[in-house]
Amino acid sequence: MPKRGFLDFLHGSSADVVGVQEVRAFRHQLPAEVAAPDGWHAVFSAAERPGYSGVGIYSREPPTAVETSLGDAGFDVEGRFLVARFGRRLAVASVYFPKGSGRERDNSRVPYKLAFYGAVFDRLQALRRYCPVLVVGDYNTAHEAIDLARPASNTRNSGFLPEERAELTRWRQAGWVDTFRARHPEDPGHYTWWRQWGGARENNVGWRIDYVFASPSAARRVREAFIWPEVRGSDHCPVGADIDL
Repeated sequence: MPKRGFLDFLHGSSADVVGVQEVRAFRHQLPAEVAAPDGWHAVFSAAERPGYSGVGIYSREPPTAVETSLGDAGFDVEGRFLVARFGRRLAVASVYFPKGSGRERDNSRVPYKLAFYGAVFDRLQALRRYCPVLVVGDYNTAHEAIDLARPASNTRNSGFLPEERAELTRWRQAGWVDTFRARHPEDPGHYTWWRQWGGARENNVGWRIDYVFASPSAARRVREAFIWPEVRGSDHCPVGADIDL
């Protein structure tokens, strides 16, 4: 992680809170400067399986409360959910939604993925009654045709299946705001993930599958939302939002 420029990005980002997904390590396996960077407070949720999944949140000020459980061992074992609360001012969730493709690329994990979406939705619907909520992470779903370069050839692939897209529609119908698309409703070509071969990134053949969703009270405080495709170090790029607290 340090070799790919993460710490340079973290310290140079001017961010107050940074969510990371697919950490793939237990905290004790991380270099000290990554597990506890100067000037940052870091919390993590790791999968039980070594080298798999995992999420984290770095914040300039310490959270007043941290949650890592959805109350279902079948989900919690994969270390995909983490919430940091900052009193009643804000809660930030870092979530790594599962892929649905499965090991055999047969969409066998779609039911698990949809169930995970539902559990996260229910938990955050309850949390948004307590304070404004931002949900940052890899959603592993492109919501609309504008969100991927080649929609016609991916209608049967996990990540763009109707039932997966319907989950994001449900969030929006419940009042959650896709902060980037709300500000760039008709702008194509904005992606956050590219395959690592075949010149996909160079040719911008990508998918927008990383989002910052905001609860209604948080959305009213958002000033701008952005994607930083120029930041390398991963097959994903950073996304974010500027908010007033």
